[in-house]
Amino acid sequence: MDLAKVEGTVVSTVKADRLHGYKLLLVNLLKPDIAPTGEHIVAVDTVGCGEGEVVLIVRGSSARQAEKLAHVPTDASIVAIVDSVVHKGKMVFEKASSGMEA
Repeated sequence: MDLAKVEGTVVSTVKADRLHGYKLLLVNLLKPDIAPTGEHIVAVDTVGCGEGEVVLIVRGSSARQAEKLAHVPTDASIVAIVDSVVHKGKMVFEKASSGMEA
């Protein structure tokens, strides 16, 4: 699993039939201390997250293990919205505290 921050949406009116009905989000992968890596990927949203949220993504064959994605052509899926991250004994992110968001 990887930490990422949702930075935008991707709209595609022409796509594989099995992608219809899924929201596609642009995410920036994060380091353990919540610093952005600058590496962006597109992921299928399975949890109803929004822009600015820190999320967990799975990639590769694991991306199709989320419920209802077994036959969806994806290699990145958002599977959780992160509430907090503790790195090296220090709270580096807490959803309830807007001052700590990456």
